[in-house]
Amino acid sequence: MRFEFALTPGAPLLFTPFLPAVLRDWRGFSLGTPVADRVAVFLDYQNVHFTALRVFCPPGTRPAAAQIHPLGVAKRILANRRRSGDLVAVNVYRGRPVPDRQEAMAAVNDAQTAAWEQADPRVHVVRRPLNYRGWPAVPPTEKGIDVALAVDLIRTAMLGEYDAAIVFTGDTDLLPALETAFYHTQPNLEIACWKGAKPLWFPEFLRRRLYLPYCHFLGVDDFEAARDRHKYR
Repeated sequence: MRFEFALTPGAPLLFTPFLPAVLRDWRGFSLGTPVADRVAVFLDYQNVHFTALRVFCPPGTRPAAAQIHPLGVAKRILANRRRSGDLVAVNVYRGRPVPDRQEAMAAVNDAQTAAWEQADPRVHVVRRPLNYRGWPAVPPTEKGIDVALAVDLIRTAMLGEYDAAIVFTGDTDLLPALETAFYHTQPNLEIACWKGAKPLWFPEFLRRRLYLPYCHFLGVDDFEAARDRHKYR
């Protein structure tokens, strides 16, 4: 729950992480009326999926057995969030197999994406073709996914599409985008991490024994509740 107010309507806000959240977040004048955050969740899907596989599943578990449903994990984050919030968007970023190289995998990926988006209009999946350099000796890799997430995070924050963004990733390549959103845009920035993995707290804060951005830790119960057990083949 947040109490929003403005000392001078329309005045610019100076962002510093040491201001109380109630001052960092003011957007209007509501005279103490409690306002629920509009929350957008950003999922670096492969990172979320394979980190869950590593920390929660026995060795040798097939990757397909640890698939995560984006809406399910977003709901788990909000259910445990200290401040109340309305989920307005679940943005998912992942690679797509190229049909000419991996026809069956591409079909599964397409079916899963369609099912997620059709289940709830708040879910939006951004995909880019996998990179097949060195394939088949070398497994295909994602290319451009972290950039797509970073661009969307900053763009939507600048447009004011939400009051709080929660980014679920362990990819340090995204730190510059997270820092930009944290310091230079109005919405709150929060992160999420599986218990047993390393959260993307900012190094400059860690040197002072401060743990920012705020991190939502999800455990094995959250993983089990958010698993995508549907067979898409």
